[in-house]
Amino acid sequence: MTKQDYINQAEEHLFHVYNRFPVVFDHGMGTYLYDTDGKEYLDFASGIGVMAFGYGNAAYEQALNAQIAKLLHTSNLYYHPALVEAGTKLCRVAQMDKAFFTNSGAEAIEGAIKVAKKYAFLRDGFAGHEVIAMEHSFHGRTVGALSVTGTDHYREPFYPLMDGVKFATFNDLDSVKRQVTDKTCAIILEPLQGEGGIYPATNEFMEGLRSLCDEKDILLIFDEIQCGMGRTGAMYTWQHYGVRPDVMTTAKALGGGVPVGAFLLTDRVAKASLVPGDHGTTYGGNPLVCAAVAKSIDLMEELQLPAHVTELTGYFEEKLEHFTQKYDFVKGYRGMGFMQGLLIDESIPVGSIVSKALEEGLVVLSAGGNVLRMLPPLVMEKEGFDEMEARLTRVLDAFTTE
Repeated sequence: MTKQDYINQAEEHLFHVYNRFPVVFDHGMGTYLYDTDGKEYLDFASGIGVMAFGYGNAAYEQALNAQIAKLLHTSNLYYHPALVEAGTKLCRVAQMDKAFFTNSGAEAIEGAIKVAKKYAFLRDGFAGHEVIAMEHSFHGRTVGALSVTGTDHYREPFYPLMDGVKFATFNDLDSVKRQVTDKTCAIILEPLQGEGGIYPATNEFMEGLRSLCDEKDILLIFDEIQCGMGRTGAMYTWQHYGVRPDVMTTAKALGGGVPVGAFLLTDRVAKASLVPGDHGTTYGGNPLVCAAVAKSIDLMEELQLPAHVTELTGYFEEKLEHFTQKYDFVKGYRGMGFMQGLLIDESIPVGSIVSKALEEGLVVLSAGGNVLRMLPPLVMEKEGFDEMEARLTRVLDAFTTE
């Protein structure tokens, strides 16, 4: 089949809820993807932050193959070794006490919201509690996750959503305090906003939220779905700040490529929230994904990827600074570690840059506020950043002549 044959057949049979780019990826190796025509692409998207180890990691593939040969599914009515191993390792690196495995990041958000509501119900003896979320946040596409997503165009077609959600301004503690009432059960945020435009939280904001939540007995929920698992130079971004959440969500790179997420809790919250019968999942935490989680954590540590990210962040940022100096329409950059965004002037739609980059064999992403988002695999080396600079320079040069 030709590339166009694949695209035509997909459009005939798949529900069109994605505006896909006209590329049909066939395989990957290292930090490169290859389409069905054999064209090579340098990957600075990593499947939206999923493929931390790039493609073709032999140790990862062997671990999954071994589990496939043993056991794929049992349901959560029973224990299995991979579940125990994955849960133990995840709690250790996340510095949390209890874990619940889900099928996706959005499901992890749903579970975190249920934890907060049940915690407040047991605390106060009544339902109807409220959640404070952040403007320009993104937490997922399910109804609960969408309810705490602070971007109107994602939400409006699906009203009414979950009741009792208020939105505050990210990095503005006073705006959060103004939303707090005796019904507030949780404050949820990304320590580094992704879809909203690559905005890191300030130390003052994170520390202020922790103090506020401690004072009011409100649960602090950190969404680390995109920014977690080594992407910012720590296993989880909150660890840079030293501000531990009550509940944390994780997914994307957690399983190295298989669909898995989790929410994690402190012992205190676990003992005062959900009980058997309150929550569940058929596939969550099955042997295959747990083998992937356990091996992913092993590889993070064996390859010292958080330290690698920290070491090369400055080199990455030098490349971004080069673009801001060379092109008037590049207004700056922001981010942490290997989660960075170039700020593009509104006169050039960032989507057009993403499309042009694909033509040049470079996979990049967009984010809110006309931001060119870059999420390279965490194994990316200096040579990869040099190559990105060369390819993106050719892309941006094209916009200086238009």
